[in-house]
Amino acid sequence: MEHSVIVTGGSRGIGRAIALGAATAGYQVCVNYAHNAKAAEEVVSAIETAGGKAIAVQADMTKEADILRMFTAVDSELAPLTALVNNAGIVDKASKVDGMSLDRLERMFTTNITGPFLCAREAIKRMSTAHGGKGGGIVNISSVAAKTGAPNEYVDYAASKGAIDAMTIGLAKEVAAEGIRVNAVRPGIIYTDIHASGGQPDRVDRFKSVVPMLRGGQPEEIADATLWLLSDHASYVTGALLDVSGGR
Repeated sequence: MEHSVIVTGGSRGIGRAIALGAATAGYQVCVNYAHNAKAAEEVVSAIETAGGKAIAVQADMTKEADILRMFTAVDSELAPLTALVNNAGIVDKASKVDGMSLDRLERMFTTNITGPFLCAREAIKRMSTAHGGKGGGIVNISSVAAKTGAPNEYVDYAASKGAIDAMTIGLAKEVAAEGIRVNAVRPGIIYTDIHASGGQPDRVDRFKSVVPMLRGGQPEEIADATLWLLSDHASYVTGALLDVSGGR
């Protein structure tokens, strides 16, 4: 059976690795992006060159209308949706809480919490057996920051991922009898561009000494865990928070 997956934030880093891996696993892929159309189209091109099918869809996770438009595009252009990866997320410049603006907090929580909730809502409407769907899987990309709290740097980001962990557990129980499994992957420090967007492009190399395995992770290592959770090999796994963090 042909089926499709939406990967939010699928143009770079972890999202890109998940999108490419999903195509290899047989999914038709919606590569979502917020701003970088060129990067998204390059992922689509790589998938198509390898014989897969993919589309790039711009949608800002802070805008409900964009999210609805993305799901409508998948409905009309790809096979039935059976998987969602809530990967899109932002981090801001390192700051203590007493220096965080309202604008920063609203942007952080809307992007990292509200967006995934809206995407999950729309995916459930399509995948749930209670809505006439055939079931499916949702994987939320959280962070080990939800455990560490990220003091003096990203307490707001950590809090947003703590919310994602709670959402994962609650939603998993809510839709378990409707054929949908919901899990989260919690990456540690991974070699991606997100650190540069937070003003710390060398962050992985600076912090890898605190990781028991003494190295940063690669996006493909997060992708492998995500795709396992979506696969039939994880058929009895739901509500799980899977740390992929080198032991941190």
